[in-house]
Amino acid sequence: MESRGSGFLRTSGTQIIDGLGKPIRLRGVNLGGILNMEHFVTGFAGTETMMRREVARALGEERAREFFDRQINAMFGDDDAALLEGLGVNCVRIGFNYRHFEDDQAPFELKTAGLAALDRVVELCARRRIYSILDLHALPGGQNAGWHADNPTHLPLFWQHRHFQDRAVWLWEKLASHYRSNRWVAGYNLLNEPADPTGQAVAAFYRRVIPAIRAVDPDHILFIDGNRYATEFDIFDEPAENAVYTCHDYAIASLRAQGAYPGVTAGEHWDAAALEAKFLERSQFARSTGTPVYVGEFGPIYTGRPDRDAELYQILDDQLEIYRRHSAGWCTWMYKDLGRQGLVGVRADTPYRRLYDPFVAKKQRLATDAWGTDYSAVAHLIDPIVDLVRREFPAYDGYPWGTEYWVHTLVPHIVFAEPMVADYAAIMAGLDDRQLAELADSFQFANCDTRQGLADRLRADLAAA
Repeated sequence: MESRGSGFLRTSGTQIIDGLGKPIRLRGVNLGGILNMEHFVTGFAGTETMMRREVARALGEERAREFFDRQINAMFGDDDAALLEGLGVNCVRIGFNYRHFEDDQAPFELKTAGLAALDRVVELCARRRIYSILDLHALPGGQNAGWHADNPTHLPLFWQHRHFQDRAVWLWEKLASHYRSNRWVAGYNLLNEPADPTGQAVAAFYRRVIPAIRAVDPDHILFIDGNRYATEFDIFDEPAENAVYTCHDYAIASLRAQGAYPGVTAGEHWDAAALEAKFLERSQFARSTGTPVYVGEFGPIYTGRPDRDAELYQILDDQLEIYRRHSAGWCTWMYKDLGRQGLVGVRADTPYRRLYDPFVAKKQRLATDAWGTDYSAVAHLIDPIVDLVRREFPAYDGYPWGTEYWVHTLVPHIVFAEPMVADYAAIMAGLDDRQLAELADSFQFANCDTRQGLADRLRADLAAA
């Protein structure tokens, strides 16, 4: 039986152990969308910063701040933590945006409100004997090109500017100082899904930030993502002490609306053997260095179609079985959203869904969300651009996942999504304070449904030895 809560967790060879030396396999969920909002999670278009700016214009700075503070609190409360405890979860990964702790116009000045917001979630989980991994999910300048890094430029400028890196090191020093005595913090995930096209800057940054944290906090585990969205680890030499090299293990077959499982998706055949081969490839560095294997993110994007979702659940079952056999810890992506992927989803009869479902449907039709989008409605517009780029630039292979993904992401995410940002905010304009409170409270656990098929599978796996 796994022991919890006795001293700091630490690594010991291929295992994570507690303060009594007993092994613990960390398994849980990502709490995305709370302190780092994403378009598919809460329904806006574009990036979080763009959305917040437009909502502030529509409501005024103070009312907008009150709305978002209330929404953040609604996104995770004690009822949510109780559900996770009931499933047997022993770990959550809490993604957060640097903007909660520092302002671009006032760098190196700590916002204590950010610490209070993060403390609240950590404490709610600790009361339920659930560890927290603190995940810096969005860094100054963007550590990758994605919306989930709150990156409006779609260029990973974090790697090109020493100033941005200085601020990230400073922030981790502040966070490490604040949490160094907290035994319910499992450790620090230094940056989510780095993507440096040169392959040269990521390891250099780790060599800098790790000793800076260790000078402040020598005890907590460091969770270290590989380059190219936590899939490539050839940038590392010897592993750091008390560190876990975390891979992300999304299966293409679980992210595309088209295809079959087992079967061919995006030109690749996917079955349980293919899933295991990809997992072994992504976890090779951890296994070869005798360090713990941990999957920081994985999980299907559900469709609401019973036949297709049955295939997606089979992918999930196969991945969980693979992780059991290889003693890998994991955090599934993700806990709560509007129904696309979360363990729980906001109900359709809530004020938020009633008001924003038409907007979300338009986003789906225009393929503005880069995560879980069906491009069929705009394929006649985008596919010719893909063909044009391939014809005119045959040697080009858009980083990180090829030309087709590059075009399919950038065109709708800029040309279609950015004009929709103001439309999202305009829907709120004219609402009174009571109505805004009802929108925010739609995200409370009482107003959500649990994805039972997912919950049942997680509970079964978490009950297994």
